[in-house]
Amino acid sequence: MAAPMAEITMVKALNQALRDSLADDPRSLVLGEDVGRLGGVFRVTDGLQAEFGTERVFDTPLAEAAIAGVSLGLALAGWHPVAEMQFDGFSYPALDQVISHIAKYRYRSRGRQSAPLVIRIPFAGGIGAAEHHSESPETYYAHTAGLKVVAPSGAVDAYHLLRASIADPDPVIFLEPKSRYWAKEEGTLDGNGALPIGRARVVREGADCTVVTYGAMVAKSLAAADVASEQGTEVEVLDLRSLVPMDLEALASSVRKTGRAVVVHEAPMTLGVGAEVVARIVEDCFDYLEAPVLRVTGYDTPYPPATIERHYLPGIERILAAIDRVVGY
Repeated sequence: MAAPMAEITMVKALNQALRDSLADDPRSLVLGEDVGRLGGVFRVTDGLQAEFGTERVFDTPLAEAAIAGVSLGLALAGWHPVAEMQFDGFSYPALDQVISHIAKYRYRSRGRQSAPLVIRIPFAGGIGAAEHHSESPETYYAHTAGLKVVAPSGAVDAYHLLRASIADPDPVIFLEPKSRYWAKEEGTLDGNGALPIGRARVVREGADCTVVTYGAMVAKSLAAADVASEQGTEVEVLDLRSLVPMDLEALASSVRKTGRAVVVHEAPMTLGVGAEVVARIVEDCFDYLEAPVLRVTGYDTPYPPATIERHYLPGIERILAAIDRVVGY
C-alpha cells in the first residue's frame, strides 16, 4: 500500500535524508559549524546529535579549510563524512583543499583510492541576507574535474539526491538553494521515482520552447511557463538537478523537440553553467534550432545588498521576455 502524501519542506527532507543515512550506515558522519546542538543555522541537522551522539554528529571550528581537510582524512580512513559549509560565500577558504586534494584522489591513485564525502553548501540568494551569504559558486566546482555537483529544486528530490550523494564513492558538492528551504511540496520519501545523480527531469512538458534551469530558478521558470501558457506558448521546463555529470541526452532530447531554448540561473552570466549548456545545445542540436539560445542570469557584478537583490535575480518578467524573443524568431 502506497504511503500517504504529505506536505514536506526541503529542510525536513534533507534532515530525514541525513537521519536515514546515519541510521543505515554506521560509517556516516555529519560535521560542520553549529550542526550539533544548534541543529544548523537553517535547522537542517536539527535533532541529529541528540539521536546519534557527539561522535557521529559534531561541531567544528569556524574554519572551512579545516572542515574540508578533516573530511578528506575521515573519508580516506573509511568514514563517509557529510560536511556543511554554513554559507556559500564562506566556502571559498576551502577551495584549495577541495580543488587540489579532495577532487584529485581517485585520479592521483590511478583509481585505487576513492574519497566518499559530501560537502553541503546552502547557496544562492533570495532571502535578503547580508554580504557573502547569497553567492552562487557552482562554476568553481563544476569546472573542477573529479567532483560531482548537484543542486535540487524541491523537497522530495533533495532527499533522494542527498541519499545518492552520501552513497556515492566520489566527492559530491551538494548545493542547497536556501530560498527553497521552506517551500512545501506534496510527496513521500519512500524512494519511488528517485532519479540518480547525472539524470535531469522534465518538470513541465511543452512543445514551443525549452527552459533549462536548476535550483531555485526551477520554481521561477515554472511560474513563467504558466504565464506563457496563458499567452499561447507551451514551455517545457528541464530541471538539470545534476550539473556534473550533466544529462546531455535529456538536454538534447528536449531542445530537439522544441527547437528553442532559454537557460536560467542566478549566477553571473560570463562563464557560468549556462555557457556550458548553450555550447552543448549548439554542438548537439544545431540543425534543430529555430532561434538563438538565450540566457537569463544574474549580472556580472558582485551580489548586491539585500535591499536591491530583486533587481539582480532573474524574475518571471525577464524569463518571459527571453521566451518571447526565441519564440518570435
